[in-house]
Amino acid sequence: MDSANKLRLFNLLYTDYRERFIRFAYTYIHDTSVAEDITADAFAYYWEKQDALPPDTHAPAYIFGIIRNKCLTYLQHEHVRDIVEEKLRSHAEWKLRTQVETLEACDPEELFTAEIQAIVDRTLTALPKQTRRIFIMSRYRNLSYHEIAERSDMTVKGVEFHISKALKQLRINLKDYLPAFLYLFI
Repeated sequence: MDSANKLRLFNLLYTDYRERFIRFAYTYIHDTSVAEDITADAFAYYWEKQDALPPDTHAPAYIFGIIRNKCLTYLQHEHVRDIVEEKLRSHAEWKLRTQVETLEACDPEELFTAEIQAIVDRTLTALPKQTRRIFIMSRYRNLSYHEIAERSDMTVKGVEFHISKALKQLRINLKDYLPAFLYLFI
């Protein structure tokens, strides 16, 4: 068969069946543009393969089979996409729920105080023994400088020196927490 005759028969086939095939695809796909694309792809595939097909091939049935297979592939793809979207949605909901529960359970004051206390403890441990002992008597046992001086067998000026030394080191180590430091220790 010559090219002109082949083209004429294909155009006739296209004109007679295009709308029917689109309606068929639409009944499963429920998207007009996708149904039109599937139908156009099926006609194009038939056009490319028609010379390799047996002469007794019924063209409308062949194209219908292509459309059916493309609809199945499309629906399977949509099904997989829906499953993935549901898993992503479930994960996002779980993540959000976990974040909300974590924030609700978090007591910033408790965390902040514990962190500051850990820095204070490390700083005091690093101080010379006498400076640490004098600072503890002043800030933790609430003894006056005069009482500390008597118990330590030193002058009030000596107590002030050790307290000043401890406070200076604490200021350095707690520079990021200075407002809390001022509240807790001064």
